[in-house]
Amino acid sequence: MRQSTKADHKAAKAYAKATRPWYKKKRWWATGLLLIIIIAAAGGGAGSDDPNTTASEDTSQDSQSEKPAAEEKPAAEEEPPAEEEPEMTSGQERALESAENYLDIGPFSKEGLIQQLSSSAGNGFSKADATFAANNVEVDWKKEAVEAAEDYLEISPMSKDQLIQQLSSSAGHKFTPAQARYAANEVY
Repeated sequence: MRQSTKADHKAAKAYAKATRPWYKKKRWWATGLLLIIIIAAAGGGAGSDDPNTTASEDTSQDSQSEKPAAEEKPAAEEEPPAEEEPEMTSGQERALESAENYLDIGPFSKEGLIQQLSSSAGNGFSKADATFAANNVEVDWKKEAVEAAEDYLEISPMSKDQLIQQLSSSAGHKFTPAQARYAANEVY
């Protein structure tokens, strides 16, 4: 008979748990807490774009300026400020991403990349956003020129001078003359 009382007790406990009001159930609390965290995170980041300082920033600056002189580092020991990435607009961010994609596909000069990003046949970014992307993308333009030179030579044999002219031509890849000479010297 002992087993049936244990089973009856378990059944009664399960029934009591099932008939509890919704606000006493763990799954609702967990969902509510998760929702609150998401809302707080979204709301907390909303003021970060505001150029005006907030009260918390003002108080943290005041507390730092009230440090005794003995606690401050001498000028020689101070670390140089870390280089911060430039604040990007959404257009600049998308243009930079597109620039990286184009450079993964094939070789481009800086001017050629700007033209591709800003042309209506390309992505149609503004000239300013395309220029920002070309100036801030991580790329070695000389290596791009070498890759373009190799591509040209696979298509058609040409002299070193013709290759330099093709690489630097406005009808070609638009590399600088120095980049074109570097590339031609690398492949010849």
